[in-house]
Amino acid sequence: MADTRFAASPEWISGDINMSEKDDTLSEVERKQLLTALHSRLFWVGEEIPYSVDIEGKKCKLHERVWQLINKNNITDEDRKHIDEYIRYLREKEQEDETKLKTESLTKEEAKALFNETGGILRAIMDLREIEEGTIRKKEKEYHDIFSKERVAEARRWLKFLNDTGRS
Repeated sequence: MADTRFAASPEWISGDINMSEKDDTLSEVERKQLLTALHSRLFWVGEEIPYSVDIEGKKCKLHERVWQLINKNNITDEDRKHIDEYIRYLREKEQEDETKLKTESLTKEEAKALFNETGGILRAIMDLREIEEGTIRKKEKEYHDIFSKERVAEARRWLKFLNDTGRS
């Protein structure tokens, strides 16, 4: 019978399962599960963009740079050129990390770190694509519109509740 403990999302990555001291090496089953998780739809949602990433021997302040671009009012042609370069470098880094995850002998801790870094890189790539396409501003506006409507609806529910209980 196949071991399905780590099926959908590897619980040992989030620390839910205690790792034994004597069996700290990543098994082939766990390796396959990590790789499958990396390629699942919307895997990157909720992942944190790494604060820095080593790309071609240089430290890149990835989180800071993506945040600057997200908050920029207008994306220039120069910015788009840089975004394309960042995406290319990040794709290479993601492929490098994935190859390590596929082929190298890793401890579970090393695999966990590599898995999290790769997820964060994929998140950065998706955010950069959205910035470049201009969809990030649309999504931000939609979020704020929905949030504002929900706040108004909640305030109305509270006023109705207070009126119904005679406390207004």
